[in-house]
Amino acid sequence: MTPEMAVETIRQALMVAFWLSAPLLVVGFAVGVVVSLVQVVTSMQDAAFSTIPRLAAFLAAFLLSLPWMLKKAMAYATVLFGDLGRYAR
Repeated sequence: MTPEMAVETIRQALMVAFWLSAPLLVVGFAVGVVVSLVQVVTSMQDAAFSTIPRLAAFLAAFLLSLPWMLKKAMAYATVLFGDLGRYAR
């Protein structure tokens, strides 16, 4: 395996990790902004009020995007393991 192949393999792994985490990060950011705005408007600074909606949104986003995430991860693993002979050289 040449250094260029190793760098490309690591780059692909990082890109797959980025795309798998992106939907959850976007949902967490959006819900965090909305909850913070609601807290500022209502002057309510309860920790449970900021945590519970964020966790519920993460769970919903995870359950909705799970089939897509599994398909993407399995496609990457199939390509990676399919080229094991190329990496052994």
